[in-house]
Amino acid sequence: MQYVYYSFLVLNVLTFIITAYDKKLAFKKQNRVPENKLLLLVAIGGTIGGLLAMLIFKHKTSKISYLIKFFIIVILQILLILLLFKYDYIQQIYTEYT
Repeated sequence: MQYVYYSFLVLNVLTFIITAYDKKLAFKKQNRVPENKLLLLVAIGGTIGGLLAMLIFKHKTSKISYLIKFFIIVILQILLILLLFKYDYIQQIYTEYT
């Protein structure tokens, strides 16, 4: 189970770094990281890293279409977690790997 925590940590740090790098590229008016890739990182678990980078670097905070997609992903992740807790899948997974 510990590898899951480390995987999420690495994924969030990676999402943070890539979002910061995209901000740097935007500032230099160079080719950017595609939004789809940033959103994919968020969707597979880099939500916290993406959100922190958005807030710290003020990146993508004024682009409404990105924000809508970002928060739809967040809402879907929350619903998935609630669903997993409701049907006790979290406990089953935890006991299976411990």
